[in-house]
Parts: sequence; C-alpha cells; structure tokens
Amino acid sequence: MRITHIITRLIIGGAQENTVSTLMGLNQIPGLELNLISGPSQGPEGTLEPDVLKVPGLLTKIQELVRPLHPAKDLVALVKLEKALRRQQPHIVHTHSGKAGILGRIAAHRAGVPVIIHHIHGPSFGPFQGTLANQAFTLAERFAGRYTHHFFCSAAAMARIYLKAGIGRPEFYTRIFSGFPLEPYLQSANLADLRMKWGLHPSHFVIGKVARLVPLKGHADLLEAFACLAPRVPRARLLLVGDGVLRSQLEQHARKLGILDRVVFTGLVQPSQVPVLVGIMDCLAHLSFREALSRALPQALAAGKPVVSYDFDGADEVCQNGDTGFLISSGDFHGVAAALEQLAGNPSLCQRLGKTGRDFVAANFRVDKMVQDQLTVYKRLALERGLVS
Repeated sequence: MRITHIITRLIIGGAQENTVSTLMGLNQIPGLELNLISGPSQGPEGTLEPDVLKVPGLLTKIQELVRPLHPAKDLVALVKLEKALRRQQPHIVHTHSGKAGILGRIAAHRAGVPVIIHHIHGPSFGPFQGTLANQAFTLAERFAGRYTHHFFCSAAAMARIYLKAGIGRPEFYTRIFSGFPLEPYLQSANLADLRMKWGLHPSHFVIGKVARLVPLKGHADLLEAFACLAPRVPRARLLLVGDGVLRSQLEQHARKLGILDRVVFTGLVQPSQVPVLVGIMDCLAHLSFREALSRALPQALAAGKPVVSYDFDGADEVCQNGDTGFLISSGDFHGVAAALEQLAGNPSLCQRLGKTGRDFVAANFRVDKMVQDQLTVYKRLALERGLVS
C-alpha cells in the first residue's frame, strides 16, 4: 500500500512531530511504500528535516508550499503537488496543517487518489481570527471537505467544531491521540545540577511552559498570571521552553511587570532535550487559545507533573479538572495564579495529580498505539475501495 503524507513545513512543533513519528513507525511495517511532501522549514522554531532525511527518498520538498497566503505561490504549489502525486500514485494521501491540508486534498482529488484523509491538529478557523479570515478559512475547509474521505483529529473537540461548520459527517471522524516517546518523560528526574544550570535552586517552585513563542500560545497571559503569583509565592520561578518571533516582546513584557529576573527563557531546544527540562519543573501551565490538544500537556503528565491549562479546544480531554490538574476559563489569568498557588503550597496534591495523569497518558499516548490506530483506518478505507484484499 502506497501512502503519501503532505504537510506545510517540518518545523519543531506538535503537528510536525506527530507526522514524523507516524512515518517512522509506519516505516517499520512491511508492505508499505511511504512518501512525505513538505514545504520549506525555516525560522526560529527549528526543523525536523534531519530526522526525515534518515530515510532515503522519503522527503519531497516543494518550495512554493508556504504557510502565509500567497496566491501566486499557492497556485504553483497546487500544480507541483498534483504532479508529485501523479508520479507517486499513492493509494492514500494523508494531509496535515491548514495550507497543505487544503491544497493537498485538492491536488489529491485532481490526481485521482482513491483515499484522502485530513488530520486536524488544530482548527484552521475560529474566533481567534478576524471575521474575513475566519470566513475564508471556513469556506476553504468546506470546499476541501468535499474531497475528504476521513478525518483524524487529535481531540474529539475538533470533530465537534468541524461538524458544526458543516464539514463531513460524524462517521468520518476518528480521534487518535498524538503519541510520543513516553520513556524519556517517564524516566525524567528533578536534577539539582540541571536546575542550577538554568539558575534555578532546588527550593524553587518551577512553573514550566513548552511552546513556540508565537501568537495564540498564551505566553503573555502566563506572564500576567505569574506577576499575580510572584508576591504570594516568592520561591516561584517560570521556565519558558522554546523560541519564536515573540521572544523580545515577551522579555520586554516580563521586564515591565517586574518579573524578568524570575523568568527563564531557554531559547530553542531540540525535542530530545524537552523531557529533561520537563523533569526539573514542578508543574506545567499551558494557556493556549487554539490547538486541538497540545502535546505539552500529556508530556508533562507523563513526567508526573500536574498541569494548569486554559479550557481551549480539547484541553479537557487530558487536563481533567481535579484529577490531573486544573482547567481554567480562557483569559482568566487570575484563576491560573490561584491554581498555581494551590499547587505550590500542596506537594501531596501535585504528586496525586501527577500520578493520575501519568497513568492516563501511559495508557493512551504511546507512539505504537497511535501508528496502529491510523493503520487500522488506512486498511479499512483501502479495503472498502477494493485497494487491498
């Protein structure tokens, strides 16, 4: 069975790590011929291309497949996508992300691909955008949805959002949690020497966040929450893991709030380094406004760390209020501060929430489970269309 994945870019991020992990897992299964098409991966977020290049011939790059709206490049990318798919002749095309998801599905339909799957890692439309952009992306998703035989979604919330927008039918959707290598998180430890490397003392209560420093990830709200918390919990420190275009703006914001000396910006780190940094956290706060289900939440839970999260999209499917952490209404950074204060003052609560979260993640977020769940749907759809016997 020939399977082609299409993604806009291979930066270091949840959707991209999901895609690469899927391909690496599928590559171990006999009888599958795999391809990956991506646009250029450039920027402060880093790139996963070296991981993909370990499999010779896997990656095809289309330079015109770029994230911003660019009519001229988009048309060229569509033509090149169709040409590539006609050459590869996949039985299944599996698209990811907004731009590649729309152009990839149209190209797959034009190339006569029998099975077209789109993976919703986060909504491409919604109130986080302006009215015109929201309408444009909604219409584009409805149009591409006509050519979509099935949807994978990292959280059940994505199915609800897309169905409400008139895209697909309930039976077209399958929730598949975004698996990741669990062992590095399960084995992570709160190492005093590593804390000291980042200027953190063993007595500090370290609140972590793992995310690109880009809009809608909620870093500014977390700084506001931390500014409320800091006078009440002098030993609290904030560890921000990741880099992005908002770095200097967030540093200035922290300075204005008078907390810069208690905030650590790690800058860009490789995915392999994230588990050890999560290990030196006492809890994780993720105040995103938009994404299906941030991998940072289950990763922290795998390390036994309780989480505090805004109630965005599918966050409640992992941040189970009172069981694995605290779920706070989006925008209520005072509520975030109160939850963090409660955790800082109650080590036994942190331990209980972390253990419950670790057990839940261990049962649901293994990479082999994610790969097998996707392969099961691939085979079913291929069988229904007479592509395999």
